Amino acid sequence: MIEARFHDHIDDIPAAAWDALRPDDNPFLSHAFLAGLERSDCIRPEWGWQAHHLGLYRDGRLIAAAPLYLKGNSHGEFVFDWSWASAWERAGGDYYPKLLNAVPYSPVIGPRLLVGNDPALRELLVQTMQQQARRLQLSSVHANFLAKEDLDAFNGDWMARSDVQFHWHNQGYADFDAFLAALNHKKRKNIRHERQRVAGHGLEIGMHGGAQLDRRSWQRIHALYASTFDAKGNHAALTEAFFQYLRKELGDAVQVALARQAGEIVAVALFLRSASTLYGRYWGACVDLPDLHFELCYYQGIAYAIKHGLQRFEPGAQGEHKLARGFLPMRTHSRHYLLHEGFRHAVGRALAQEREDMDAYAQELLGRSPYSQS
Repeated sequence: MIEARFHDHIDDIPAAAWDALRPDDNPFLSHAFLAGLERSDCIRPEWGWQAHHLGLYRDGRLIAAAPLYLKGNSHGEFVFDWSWASAWERAGGDYYPKLLNAVPYSPVIGPRLLVGNDPALRELLVQTMQQQARRLQLSSVHANFLAKEDLDAFNGDWMARSDVQFHWHNQGYADFDAFLAALNHKKRKNIRHERQRVAGHGLEIGMHGGAQLDRRSWQRIHALYASTFDAKGNHAALTEAFFQYLRKELGDAVQVALARQAGEIVAVALFLRSASTLYGRYWGACVDLPDLHFELCYYQGIAYAIKHGLQRFEPGAQGEHKLARGFLPMRTHSRHYLLHEGFRHAVGRALAQEREDMDAYAQELLGRSPYSQS
């Protein structure tokens, strides 16, 4: 007998049992990362997030799991369904809460169905999500930024969506100059010009492991992140307590590109890493200097990935400007289950056109590769 349980806190699940089900060391699916969001008050019902994690148990032992949330809005997801919510509510329905299988505030591709060595459990996790949505009379279930291994489990009435991110791939480059040599002349010249202009600002720039920075430095890092989000009219959902938690619990799995002026931190880019991949996450600055964003968010990350032999660098969502800086288009995938059959069919028709447009856009991007064709 397999028993399904839903947990309002990930700390109800032992960390060792959860982490044993992960297929790799993607940091965003670690118990430590997800627990840190909850413990540091980043997951709040008033912000539209309520943990509802799914565990499958056999004889009391966790055999499969999925990070789940009851969502009271669509903030912090990066797969946009605002138009669906508006249409459903105009028709007199309640779109929220909905059920979301994802990592909060993190448009990062990775496993969402944690099954250890038993891939057959993926479909059971998905079926259990659907059953829970029906039991709670929810409008929908969504699974965002899925790893390829998870896609086939979302079959039947699940609808597919796709988008584009820009990722950098390490071709065994010996150093940053070797990477530049692979680009076409125009892109290589532009990157050198940008880095030279940053060098002229007179800043002290470098990458630092999270554990190497003290509490005061992390206070400053969070302040820059929060003020930059606020200045752009966005909601800085990650608390200072979460940043301090990263320093203590994830250590050098967190990397920070810092720019200092007269000893003071004036700009920052925050990264997480696995054994194979660097993930760019957050940017903050109190100075507005040409090309500093590109240096900290992209070039420092590329140089770090080359130095440490990482295979990929995923700098975050959106941003076609990344193409000119060595990042190539990659498809991301989400799956969506709408319980109302008529609404599902209507959305499905709209998604057919969206897929056609996205396929054309991705193909057009591939024709603009920054790499030399010789």
